[in-house]
This record gives sequence, C-alpha cells and structure tokens, in this order.
Amino acid sequence: MPTLYLTEDRALVRRDTEDCLLIQVPEKRGEGGALIAPAFKKRIPLVKVDDVVVIGEVTMTSSAIHMLLEKNIEIHFLGYYGQFKGRLTPGLSKNSLLRMAQHRAHNDLCKRGELARRFVTGKLSNQRTMLQRSNRRQADPLFKQEIEQIGGIIRRLSTLSTEVGTTYTLATGDTGIEGTPIETILGMEGAGSAAYFNCFGNMLSDQQQWAFAGRVKRPPTDPANALLSYGYALLTSQVASAVQMIGFDQFIGYLHSSVYGRPALALDLMEEFRPIIVDSVVLTLLNNRMLSKDDFYVELGAYRLKNEPRKTFLTRFEERLNEEITHPIFGYKVKYRRCIELQARLLAKYLTGEINEYPPLITR
Repeated sequence: MPTLYLTEDRALVRRDTEDCLLIQVPEKRGEGGALIAPAFKKRIPLVKVDDVVVIGEVTMTSSAIHMLLEKNIEIHFLGYYGQFKGRLTPGLSKNSLLRMAQHRAHNDLCKRGELARRFVTGKLSNQRTMLQRSNRRQADPLFKQEIEQIGGIIRRLSTLSTEVGTTYTLATGDTGIEGTPIETILGMEGAGSAAYFNCFGNMLSDQQQWAFAGRVKRPPTDPANALLSYGYALLTSQVASAVQMIGFDQFIGYLHSSVYGRPALALDLMEEFRPIIVDSVVLTLLNNRMLSKDDFYVELGAYRLKNEPRKTFLTRFEERLNEEITHPIFGYKVKYRRCIELQARLLAKYLTGEINEYPPLITR
C-alpha cells in the first residue's frame, strides 16, 4: 500500500518500533451508548508506505512524525471533506541545479509558454480520449460535436507561437502574462474543459440520480462535483510528492501562476492525469452503483462524501493508481503511480537540457 490513508476520527498514530507505526482507534458508540464499532489497533510497517494522507481528526505523536520524516515519507493533511490544508516534507533534495533551471525557465516567458502549451495539450487530449471511449459505447451527437471542438483546440495549440516581445515583472515576482501566449493558452484550456464537462453528465449511466449541469468547484453543488473535487485534492498530493522527491520547487509553476502557498508545479503536472485517473474513478463508482445519494451530506447546498463511503473512494483511487498501462513513450508496462514520477523526471530532463521537449502523457 504505497499511500497510507488515515481517516478514522479520534485515531492516535504513534511510533511502535524503528520501522513500524501503531494506529489506535477508540470504540464508537451511538445514541444511548450503543456500541457501533469496537476499538482496535493496527501496526503498519513503513517498508510498505511511500506517503501518508491524514484526513479529518487524527492525532499523530511527534515521535511518529519524526520517524516518517527521517524515512523521507511525506505527510499530507486534508480537511474532513478533502480540502488541502498543508504538508510536512523532508528536507529539500540536494539537486540545486534542477531548481536553478526551473527558476530560469519560469522567468523565460517563451519557455514557460511552451511548457504551458504541452500541459494543456496533454489534458485536452486525454479528455477527448475519455469522450471517444464513451461515444463508442453510446453514440451521441453532443459527444461528436465536443470531440471535434476539443480536437480543433488541440490543433490550434500545436501551431501557436510562444514567442513574446517585451515583458514586465509583477510585484509578486510572477511574470506578467497579459497579452502573451500564456493568456491565450489559458483561454483555450478553459474552452476545451468546458466542452468536456458539457458531456460529462452524459457519461453517467443514471443521469436522473446523478444530475450534472457542469463543473462547480467551491462549493460542489452535486455528488459528481463533490467526488471530482475530492479526487483532485488527492491527486495534487500524489503529484506534489513526486516533484518533491525529484528535487523541484513545487511552488514554481508554468501554466499555473506562482503565488504564495500554491503548489503550482504539482498543479501543472497533474493536468494530464485529471481525466485518466480522477474522472475515471468517479465514473466507475457512479456507473457501477458503488455509491448512492445516501452516501453524501448536504449542507447549505454543498455536497460532501460521508466517512464510510470515503473509504470506498480511496480504495478505488488506489486501485486506479496501481493499474498498469503500456507507457506511450517508453513502450513498457508501468503503473499510473509510476507514470506521474516519470513525467516529473521528463520535465527535469527538459529543463536541464537533456531532451529537447517535454512530452505529455497522452493515452489512447
């Protein structure tokens, strides 16, 4: 289990041995003192753990935190409903040359635009693939229309020049993008994603139960949007771990603006994985009736996944990360989890001049 998810409220996580965590979960009682679930303990050998995701009210002792950091295991903290709260990471990699190259590329609007174009091309290509797969199962005129529209945007992206003239620097340290190709790329990304999500509801087998009018982020106003937002938060943590391990500064990005506290590079690299990992998981859960309307809270019009069904989502999410595909660039079998790391390494090779271009991961 590469990722350890800690989701039990009031659980205590402490150091057990030099290589093992002990998780203690108290008993749960309902109204009138009726026992709902007995207390239990579980030991987790760290040899099986790559990173830890803490969700909700979980207590970790300082000795447990120290042991995880000593073993280069990141700890991600999410709110009860999946909101990203923060991250504890081991010390920065010694690869200062990579970070210098990363910063130089950020300040070069031409190179930054080229990377932004490739991230968006990867995302839109994989969104189009998701629509094409669905359209093969159930021919729909709307699918054909939006597939053609996304294809047209991808073709325009491929010929878009990223050359820029005079630029200026904002007080935040981010380079101004108004009137540059990056602003154009962001507009094309928005148009392509809008076309994709215009069809997303039609990919759901029970459209009456899972009504989806479009992508709504904050707050999610229907179950499908709640699952998408939750999955994207988990995926951000996965990608952030990969870029940290390789030696990047995760707060310096290219497509996403580098503002205070935003893991911009993780958000950049996750774009091409959104449809093929998170969207795929959401469609599987809803179309295979693994979740129901009763699995969600509704508070002030916002939908949130309950605790027990959240475990179902996490299980399917992990299964998807561990699915194998034939890598479109290298030609060998590899898990999606490993694909994320490989994309980060390809980006590093591009920035340090070892390869001439960054190739996004595009599935068929």
